[in-house]
Amino acid sequence: MNRSILVIVGIALAVLAVIAGGSLFTVQEGRQALVLRLGDPIRVVTDPGLKAKWPAADNVVYFEKRVLDFDAERAEMATADQKQVEVDAFARYRIVDPLRFYQTGNSNERVLNQRLASIIGTNLRTSIAEVPLAQVLTEERARLMQRIAENVNVEAKTFGITVIDVRIKRVDLPDENSEAIFRRMQSQREQEARRIRAEGGKDAVGIRADADKRVRVIVAEAQKRSQILRGEGESEATRIYNDAYLKDPAFFDFFRSLQAMSKGLGGDSTRYVGPPDGDFFRYFGSMSGAQGKAPPAP
Repeated sequence: MNRSILVIVGIALAVLAVIAGGSLFTVQEGRQALVLRLGDPIRVVTDPGLKAKWPAADNVVYFEKRVLDFDAERAEMATADQKQVEVDAFARYRIVDPLRFYQTGNSNERVLNQRLASIIGTNLRTSIAEVPLAQVLTEERARLMQRIAENVNVEAKTFGITVIDVRIKRVDLPDENSEAIFRRMQSQREQEARRIRAEGGKDAVGIRADADKRVRVIVAEAQKRSQILRGEGESEATRIYNDAYLKDPAFFDFFRSLQAMSKGLGGDSTRYVGPPDGDFFRYFGSMSGAQGKAPPAP
């Protein structure tokens, strides 16, 4: 009898344990839960801890309470100045209404990503089509992205989420556009180089002409100065010779005769064959220069 009672008590405790286990669930930190009773939502649990529910009848669906990231696929878009760009964007969002999130069918992550991609892509295309490429590539992009985030958030609220931020990671030109822009930039640089070379050549011609003019002026001034100095020197030399002649005409005549013979008979191979007659050899006959009888030939 006692053994039967123990078995019954054990079975009862096991049943109670199963019932107790099925009536409790845990909400972890950073998560929130939606309690469903026979498939119908009855309450939302956002506080972490151990919670109670009806066993078998209630089911619990968990959602993240933390900020989540969404990476949009790279897409090609057109700017206001008809420039094609490839935009790589991402978004950050949080589930703020688990009930609406569940009711709109977004508990499936793939479905939510498709809807977010559609909303973000549409708003990106609409906003980028209203601004030129230069604005997308400058700090003006911050205000553009803020406006896009606000528009996306308005549509995302219907899904029970709040979009915190939308950002563009990269904006690139398509390969064919990049090549065209590169060729245009190369052509512009070559044109600029030709212009600079032409201006340099023009400046070089002017500088060279100015230098040649200055050279001619300097040479002419130098020649003029040299002629003036030469004339002054010759004048001074003539004056000195005149003064010397006036002081001692005989010595001056003798000195000039020696200079004439030094120039006329200079060199190691100069020879004179003949009598020393004539005024050129007058000092050969006597020291006074008087014409005398020439010495006999050896």
